[in-house]
Amino acid sequence: MKQASVWFLLVGILQGTEVFAQAPYFEGKTIRVVVGYPAGSAHDKWARLIAPQLSKHIPGNPSTVVQVMPGAGSMTATNYIYGVAKADGLTLGVNNAALYFEQLLKKKEAQFDWSKLSWIGSTTRTSPILYMWANAPYKSIHDVRSATVPPKCGVTGTGNTGYYLPKLLEEVIGTKFQLVTGYQGGADIELAVERGEVQCRAFTIQVFFGREPFNMWRSKNQVRVLVYGGKKRDPRLPDTPLISELMDQYKTSETNRRLVTVMLGSGEFGSAPMFAPPNVPPEQVKILRAGYAKALTSPELVAESKRQGLDAELIHGDELEALAKEVLTQPAEVIALMKKVMGG
Repeated sequence: MKQASVWFLLVGILQGTEVFAQAPYFEGKTIRVVVGYPAGSAHDKWARLIAPQLSKHIPGNPSTVVQVMPGAGSMTATNYIYGVAKADGLTLGVNNAALYFEQLLKKKEAQFDWSKLSWIGSTTRTSPILYMWANAPYKSIHDVRSATVPPKCGVTGTGNTGYYLPKLLEEVIGTKFQLVTGYQGGADIELAVERGEVQCRAFTIQVFFGREPFNMWRSKNQVRVLVYGGKKRDPRLPDTPLISELMDQYKTSETNRRLVTVMLGSGEFGSAPMFAPPNVPPEQVKILRAGYAKALTSPELVAESKRQGLDAELIHGDELEALAKEVLTQPAEVIALMKKVMGG
């Protein structure tokens, strides 16, 4: 009888140990999502849409919390996650898809290696636009090209669409802009536009048609889009010229056309790429990627994103990983042109 009791005790211990060993890694833990832009930004909105869905679709149902860490066009947050955050899968980031430009240009502020980040997933490939306040004297991109006084465009940092699209237009079709840097986020630039401090801003078409104040601005005819960087015309912008059309019109060189392809390729990273630090164990990366994919395609998220004027289009983490390696492999000729465009 005593031997039987010991046997059952051992079986119970072994079963308990097996259950414990099979407990999901993320069970009872909290995933922190660090956003490189201020609260209310498009990146922040995506993070707050996705984070609760990660809790539902990652085994173990971890808690999630979103933290904003704005600065230098998401450079601050990216440097933090790359160099400070633990590689345990519990700290994720959401940053600017074009931030790899800073690494290509060997900027000392870029304390990260884009190709070594653990890419989780992203949403909605993006295309850039440049808008102009309607009261400004620049009614078309051709007016900007011929203006004696360049319009002022508000910018958060050097590694984002707001900076590089105006500079790219200067290089490939001969426009001139005065860039006013140092704004913490898009909302600050929009206030500056309304106050008349600046007249223009470049960012993505998704943001322009996805939130206020742009919906109100459009309804009151307070803003016009001067140029669109998509590959084909968007029906919402029937009269806005494509960059490709402008390059044809102004006979842009083949080298500069390749430059446009490389720089606008950042849109393939999507509107809110999510990543983790380097060296996160592959099994945890796999779990996070699978959870992200389920989260982004969940009916609840899709419905809510539509309600907020956002389009949920899944970009898989493994695709981002391959793309991150590809974009860092550029010939010297293109890098030299990028340095010129980015002011390096």
